[in-house]
Amino acid sequence: MTAKEHNKLLSIFFFIQGGLQLIGGIFIALIYGGIGGMMLGTARRSEEQVIGGVFLVVAICLGVFILVFSVFNLVTGFKLLKEQKIARVLGIVASCFALLSFPLGTALGIYGLWFFFGDLGKAFYLNASPQPTFSTQPPAPSSWQ
Repeated sequence: MTAKEHNKLLSIFFFIQGGLQLIGGIFIALIYGGIGGMMLGTARRSEEQVIGGVFLVVAICLGVFILVFSVFNLVTGFKLLKEQKIARVLGIVASCFALLSFPLGTALGIYGLWFFFGDLGKAFYLNASPQPTFSTQPPAPSSWQ
């Protein structure tokens, strides 16, 4: 695969990761918000109202937290797709964050870090020529002794 193909594949993977995080974050926020709303609506004592309020605060905090990370992944995917210079830095940061999301995010993070720190990624984003990691010529017979 060429560097351009790796870059496009990473872009697609970051779009998928961001979309899945966004959908999961919406569900988590709705579940916690629904629990908190039901607890507040049926509360008879002040302790039950406090617990319902805590659930609502947790829903809002989790929703904002997950929204930030999912938007970051979507922006990274967009920058990678457009092949902008900042995409390498965003991709490295997003790959590091993705490592924490086991198992799919871990695979994405490893693949992203491999590409961005590898010869292909450096050549693609830093306009450097890729350095071969092995010699294409066998050693001279005289050096075998």
